[in-house]
Amino acid sequence: MEKILVIGAAGQLGSELTKALADLHGNDQVIATDLNESARSKFDFCRFEVLDVMNKEALESLVRSEGVTQIYHLAAVLSATGEKKPLFAWQLNMESLLSVLELAKNLKLNKIYWPSSIAVFGPNTPKINTPQFCVKEPNTVYGISKQAGERWCEYYFEKYGVDVRSLRYPGLIGYKSLPGGGTTDYAVEIYHKALAEEKFNCFLKEDSSLPMMYMPDAIKATIDLMEAPKESIKIRSSYNLAGMSFTPKEIFESIKKHHPDFEIEYIPDFRQAIADSWPDSIDDSRAREDWGWKPDYNLDTMTQDILKNLPDYFPPVKG
Repeated sequence: MEKILVIGAAGQLGSELTKALADLHGNDQVIATDLNESARSKFDFCRFEVLDVMNKEALESLVRSEGVTQIYHLAAVLSATGEKKPLFAWQLNMESLLSVLELAKNLKLNKIYWPSSIAVFGPNTPKINTPQFCVKEPNTVYGISKQAGERWCEYYFEKYGVDVRSLRYPGLIGYKSLPGGGTTDYAVEIYHKALAEEKFNCFLKEDSSLPMMYMPDAIKATIDLMEAPKESIKIRSSYNLAGMSFTPKEIFESIKKHHPDFEIEYIPDFRQAIADSWPDSIDDSRAREDWGWKPDYNLDTMTQDILKNLPDYFPPVKG
């Protein structure tokens, strides 16, 4: 049986992916870890440990003592936060990945999962249906770290046979966690404002189209990738992944179908430049061909599901 360690489990992706992994493999087979002790309350279904991924000795000790066979390494400083603390973002994002890859190599772990991002692309990347293989000149520290991470992942597979797998996530939208410092987080916060019957101040322009994905699709893609036979995984840097693309105006109009009095104001800030450097849409044909990827949700079905379920997790608070 697999023993799975999730690093950075309390984040937007991690909290939902950890539950899905426990449902698939069994609660006793999953260990959730995070830097913050306060995250423990999220993981009453599995074991939780406080772990600083930068502490190599603590990480190795946990992996060895628990007989871990798979690691999902999700801890990272995201795009908007990374621009405020670039050196810290580079150090955490890179050193932690290398520690995990070294562990996988030395202990011969079965599989490693590490998320990449559309942030690897840059202003000179084709913006429409961005292909799997193209120029990548990221201009954020988050994107630079993800591009470098992709190269390290492929290197460890080619040189040492580490079975590392990765997806280039678009912006992820869910209702079970609060925004975590990403440029696409407006598409999470906007639903909170709509339910609170408050005007939403959007930090991107109304026509800024970005690739997005609803969290259930992101979870499905991650598990499908990791459960696929090794011979089906042809790309060891990171797979392009697409769900839907929309603008702030389009998500606003989708919400107004349910909340006709909802209001929005566009007040672009430093995150606009980040968004402008990213693609409008993604070609994920290699993921579809290699391991059968296909999303379930579009903008309107996502909106309907979020507005229905969000109040159970975060009751609307006005003011």
